[in-house]
Amino acid sequence: MERLKVLGVIPARLGAERLPGKPLRKLGGKPLVERVARNAEQSGVFDAVVVATDAQPVADVMREAGIAVVLTASDHRSGTSRVAEVAAQPEFKDYGIVVNVQGDEPFLPHAAMKGAVEQVVIGYDIGTAAVPMAGENVQSPNVVKVVLAENGRALYFSRSPIPYAGEGGPLRYWQHLGVYAFTPAALARWMTLQPTAPEQAEQLEQLRPLGHGMTIGVACLTETALPGIDTEDDLRRAEAHLATLGETFSS
Repeated sequence: MERLKVLGVIPARLGAERLPGKPLRKLGGKPLVERVARNAEQSGVFDAVVVATDAQPVADVMREAGIAVVLTASDHRSGTSRVAEVAAQPEFKDYGIVVNVQGDEPFLPHAAMKGAVEQVVIGYDIGTAAVPMAGENVQSPNVVKVVLAENGRALYFSRSPIPYAGEGGPLRYWQHLGVYAFTPAALARWMTLQPTAPEQAEQLEQLRPLGHGMTIGVACLTETALPGIDTEDDLRRAEAHLATLGETFSS
């Protein structure tokens, strides 16, 4: 079977409330979104990587760094919607898989990006990835958890610690990572779906396709990973982590 070309799209907006100006905040002296883009480029998963933004300052910084950028509409309600606008443009019509690499995960393991793509190749509507988690992250609403079926299909995503830890024995919690892969057709279908009550309650966009019957396959990695950067504390932790890795932090 002919290999499908893979497009990586990094949505970036300046309107984050918990960390204002997030894409351009510096991590190790470089803008956060540039760190994300470089990590995606180094993964070897993508035939092209572009940043999708409605903010001219982000576009200017990306172009200065030599990173491809697409200016999008300003009224997108989600990162996936912004990715869909890019994927629909004529210059990307030859790409058979589109991947939303969330712009606040600079340390996203390369295996997560590869694994998400593989989930689509084997037949899931959407592919993503997860890693084992423990400690305080289990309780944090900023760290998204996923419950899996025995075959690796996603059953539910939540900001709460799920499943409930009763008396049935030790549990493994899975931390959802910020990456989604889809065929252009699956992405276009996602865009036609109406919001669901769980999506609105949890503020998790992936609950929309799940609630409408689309399948999400999860690549389960054995390593751990830092959560995405949503707050000043997250940024400080990321700085400390980067200092332990030096400039080469790809996985």
